[in-house]
Amino acid sequence: MVLGFLFVTESFWNLALYYIRASFVHYKDKNSKQNIFSMTLDERIAASETHIFKAVFPNTTNHYDTLFGGTAMQLMDEVAFIAATRFSRQQMVTVSSDRIDFKKPIPAGTIVELIGKVTYIGNTSLKVRVEIFIEQMYADHREKAVTGEFTFVAVDEHKKSVKIFRD
Repeated sequence: MVLGFLFVTESFWNLALYYIRASFVHYKDKNSKQNIFSMTLDERIAASETHIFKAVFPNTTNHYDTLFGGTAMQLMDEVAFIAATRFSRQQMVTVSSDRIDFKKPIPAGTIVELIGKVTYIGNTSLKVRVEIFIEQMYADHREKAVTGEFTFVAVDEHKKSVKIFRD
């Protein structure tokens, strides 16, 4: 087990530490100890913004060596769900994906950042916009590849819709 650990390249660990530090700074700046129910709406939206980084490996790519569209949609739904749940702190279910635009292919061997942010709040539902950015592993270049919007509904233990902001 220790021998396998020693064969991992130094550049891999540098990259991993970079993303751990970036995530730590991101959450450190969010004032995560504040109670979400005492925040303003804008503060709550900002605090629930969700960032996830993933490496694109060959087992998730198609015969063009780019990320499967369905895999991208699954990752987007997951990030949207986390953002919706962090915003509401209630049980949330996906009810629709309104529009997903694939602007650039996502090649194997890249890093993607998925960002989910609440954009609309209704009585029982909310919308989360998700963007996927591509980063080359060994360069600073970054570009937007995919955008989409997902609608969620807050539900109770019987799967009935409930208000997001309870009286």
